[in-house]
Amino acid sequence: MRVSKSAETDSERVGTMREGTLDQKHLLFGEDGSPNNFDLNMGLTGSGGWGTPRHRHNFDQIRYVIEGRLPYTEEDVLEQGWVGYFPESVYYGPQARAEGLRTMVLQAGGASGGGYLSVAQREAGNAELAKTGEFKKGLYHYTDANGEAQTIDGSQAIFEHATGRKLEFATPRYQDVIAMNPEAYDWLPSADQGVSQKWLGSFTERNLRIGFLKLEAGAVYQAGQHPSIEILFQIKGKVTAGGEKYGPETGYEFLANEGPVPLEAIEPTEFLRAVLHTF
Repeated sequence: MRVSKSAETDSERVGTMREGTLDQKHLLFGEDGSPNNFDLNMGLTGSGGWGTPRHRHNFDQIRYVIEGRLPYTEEDVLEQGWVGYFPESVYYGPQARAEGLRTMVLQAGGASGGGYLSVAQREAGNAELAKTGEFKKGLYHYTDANGEAQTIDGSQAIFEHATGRKLEFATPRYQDVIAMNPEAYDWLPSADQGVSQKWLGSFTERNLRIGFLKLEAGAVYQAGQHPSIEILFQIKGKVTAGGEKYGPETGYEFLANEGPVPLEAIEPTEFLRAVLHTF
């Protein structure tokens, strides 16, 4: 088990290849080079908002709206409390995020096994590319070896610079972002007494799962009993785990079949839960 508290995590400016201001707290990172490498983070849109053009990624994203409304196209939004699954290779945007928007984001390798380029690698590539070109409105503008002006998506430019290979996309498994309203789902009992669950969905042949957990005061959830990495993000309440107490906006990682690892609720507690693709 690994645990990280938002209150003890520094904030940093990211997404600088885009337009506007986005600060993130990176709670947990996975293993570089693994098909299930991941980044669990919390984002805050800063002064003036933050925006992107229409684009896509070669990794998955799960977004939970903590506060505000998250636009993912010109017409579509995730409301506060909603969850969105942004599958690899699927286009979304343009985005125009308002100042003050707070989200939890889990970025992780998709079902294709292509993995996930870490934030540190991306930001290093961003700084290097800024020496030879310019990022403007989410695009990278540069002059090629023949003296011709070129423009490509900023994320693509950084990936290709960092890895030395062309960015390729798996055939999309879905046609669009999957927006989910958790309030429309019922809580169902689990195997652990006093623990209820909502599974919002299971995705791809590798069984990415997204849902919620609710613990009554005194209930114990036995974590880490899945065939892949289990990620929890604490939404509210207090628990004890490994002899420590944890509150809202805490992230947890449990490796495949690491458990049972007991989490005991001191008071009524809820988590967002994701089980990553099984490889």
